[in-house]
Amino acid sequence: MNDRAPLTRLDLLRFLERVQLGDLERTRTWIADEERRQTEQHRGEQARPPAPDWTIEQGLDGRAAVYVHAGGCHMAGKRSRGIPREQARQALYEQVDACPHCRPDNALGVLE
Repeated sequence: MNDRAPLTRLDLLRFLERVQLGDLERTRTWIADEERRQTEQHRGEQARPPAPDWTIEQGLDGRAAVYVHAGGCHMAGKRSRGIPREQARQALYEQVDACPHCRPDNALGVLE
């Protein structure tokens, strides 16, 4: 047997208000989390060192160089590291292949 009085329209509206306030607080939390994430991402982008002007890609053995790339070349593999301009030129003179996509030999003025 139910001793409680039936819920009134006002009771239902107050319940709806509590639910909506909970939803609003959750949405505000999501917004704050997203703003924090974007701020951290922006800081990370600002702190990232600039891409090197030239890279050299090592072979699978980790010793022999296989390509010289212009910095930012999309074909540079994971075994690439930044090098100074003169080292890039020297590698090309020592018969390390120039990347056929970014053609660093042209930019460095090295003719084969």
